[in-house]
Order: sequence, then structure tokens, then C-alpha cells
Amino acid sequence: MVPPVATYASPLDEPILQTKKNGTQVNSKASDEVLEDYEGGYRFAPIEEAQVSRAMIKRYFNMMYERAVSDVVIVGAGSAGLSCAYHLAKNRPDLKITIIEAGVAPGGGAWLGGQLMTPMVVRKPADRFLTEIGVPFEDEGNFVVVKHAALFTSTVLSKVLAMPNVVLMNATAVEDLIIRPDSKGVQRVSGVVTNWTLVALNHDTQSCMDPNVITAPVIVSATGHDGPMGAFSAKRLVSAGLLKELGNMRCLDMNRAEPAIVNGTREVVPGMIMTGMELSEHDGSNRMGPTFGAMMASGIKAAKEAIRVLESHEIVDGKVVA
Repeated sequence: MVPPVATYASPLDEPILQTKKNGTQVNSKASDEVLEDYEGGYRFAPIEEAQVSRAMIKRYFNMMYERAVSDVVIVGAGSAGLSCAYHLAKNRPDLKITIIEAGVAPGGGAWLGGQLMTPMVVRKPADRFLTEIGVPFEDEGNFVVVKHAALFTSTVLSKVLAMPNVVLMNATAVEDLIIRPDSKGVQRVSGVVTNWTLVALNHDTQSCMDPNVITAPVIVSATGHDGPMGAFSAKRLVSAGLLKELGNMRCLDMNRAEPAIVNGTREVVPGMIMTGMELSEHDGSNRMGPTFGAMMASGIKAAKEAIRVLESHEIVDGKVVA
């Protein structure tokens, strides 16, 4: 016997709460007075718990459905990834840009400066990006100082999320890459394999927790240097046979490190652009430590590279066909 199918009225179509007024049924949302009173009389509009669940579920899973095919996927929402998203979304508002961030809190290591101190140092000319997004700073000649790194990160994050063509899936890990031959038989990164981060961290404790996938013609990897989930794409390219070995990040030298990261930002294999500190692991370049200009400039260059790749290929349903 087939069990009955559960049906329900949409909360957007019919009111859940009703009261009687003069013998007539009325929507309590219209009859209950909402009041902003900070002297003890503050009253909220009424709500049902199910309405909260449905409001979140409808929007989140509609977003997942719509972004199963994206134009650009950015892996990592640190300073490089967010700078890339900003420049890309601003200059190509037609693109569907999807950011995947493993942490609950986006921003990577850009919430603080060096050794847990708060100021952020940015070498010129990367200060021009701070001016563009409206972050104030003190000018020290060859570099500028933002009073708190969180001021930069919160500003660029809020501007990115306000753009209608950008979505962010945080607490979501990229577990693998989609790699398949293109029209010429060349192996191409063609998407990402995703899962909730808490699931990705517990594959050793539970079995058969299969992932989801997002198809995109361009993947921008900005997962940072080696760490719990850092340098993920660089390491996966090695195990997938697309990169012989990691270059491994060299010791700190700010004057060598920052130009190497910005100038080295590129499509490292077909379909994947690498940006930020992940490049130091891929290429074997120096680390720069607590100076952040290269992260911003590398993100901007990654956006320019993504546009170049998109404009030089024929793309159908998220796949490069020619």
C-alpha cells in the first residue's frame, strides 16, 4: 500500500495564524500590532517556527539548484578570493559567481595582521583597491596601514555579498575536483565536488556520505598555503597526475614574495586559475608574512584571467565545448 503524500499550504499563500475580530476571521499578522518600544513594550510580528524553516530551506536549496551550473567557482573566501569575487562581479555582472568556503566565518587569515595584532599593512600600489572599496588607512610612504584588518575583510565581504550575481556557500568544503577531457582530449578542471565541512571532517567516523557537484568552466582556487584545508587544489593536482610535484613554499622574503604571487597568478592547468598563497605551495615561491597587498592584487589578476578564459572559449551549460 502506498503511503499518503503529505500536503500543505504554502505559508506565502495562506496565513498560519488567525484570530477573531468582531466575529470575523482575520490574519493575525494584520491585527497584531508591531511596536518598537525600548521602554519595556517592544513587540515583534508573530511567526510560526515552520515559517522560519521554510524561509531558509526554500532560498538555500533554490540557490544550490540554480548554482549547480555556475560560470565561475571561487574556492576559498580569504583576502585573495574575496578580492577576485569583487573585481569579477563588478566587471561582469552577467556571470554567476559561486564562492565555496570551508570555514563558518569567511575571511581566511585576514581578520588580523601579524602575530594576532590588529593593524593590516598593505604595500603600494595595492592601496588603490582599499580606496576603491572605501577602506580608510594611514599613509606611511611606501605602504599604508589599515587600523584593523577586520575593517578591510568586513568591507570587501559585505560589498561582495551585496552583488546580485554572487553567492557564498560557507561551512562547505571542496572535497575533490571534476576533471575530464575537453574537446581536444586535454584534461580540464571542469567543476568542484562539495560537501558540508562537518561531513568532510568525519569521513573516518561515518561511511557513505557522498558529495554534491558544481559544474563550471572556470575554477579559481584561493585556498591558501598548506594547512588543515589549505593548498587543497595544488595538492590534488599532484595526486591527479596534472602536476608532477609541489614547489613547496619558501621562507619569508616580502620583497620577493609579493610580486611573485601577483605576477604568477594564472591558469595553472586548463580550467583552474590559482591565486594568493596557494601559489607559493604550487610554484615554490617565498611567503610574505603579515603584508596583504599581494593577496588583493593577486585576486584582481585572477578575476582578469577568469574573464580572459571565459572570453576565449565557447561554453554551453557550464562546459567548454570549443
